[in-house]
Amino acid sequence: MKKFLEEFKAFALKGNVVDMAIGVIIGGAFAAITGSLVSDVITPLLAALFNSPNTDALNITLRAATEESEAIVLGLGTFVGTIVNFLVIALVLFSVIKAMNKLKKQQEEAPAAPPEPSAEEKLLTEIRDLLKDKN
Repeated sequence: MKKFLEEFKAFALKGNVVDMAIGVIIGGAFAAITGSLVSDVITPLLAALFNSPNTDALNITLRAATEESEAIVLGLGTFVGTIVNFLVIALVLFSVIKAMNKLKKQQEEAPAAPPEPSAEEKLLTEIRDLLKDKN
């Protein structure tokens, strides 16, 4: 049991697991932000564009409600809001990944410092220089 707990601790505290947990938390917060952007900013603009009080007016009723059954409604307003929410998230993720790739490319393009010559190479260089001076 002790070995199991040690292995679990090593797994849980690995950098990748912690990074993933942070990503999930930030993703949840970001989803709330984009949800608010869509429902509080973009949806009212769409409703104003279609001259309706809200996007629920964009829904199409296929069958009206009766005493025996509920109404059948195509929720176009909700669907449009969901698509806009997806597009906002996709745009932001695309921008973040593009910026990360640009930074990564800059780091790769930066020339690495040449490695320090080994003691053997240094000695051979000294011998070469001494032989040049002798001639």
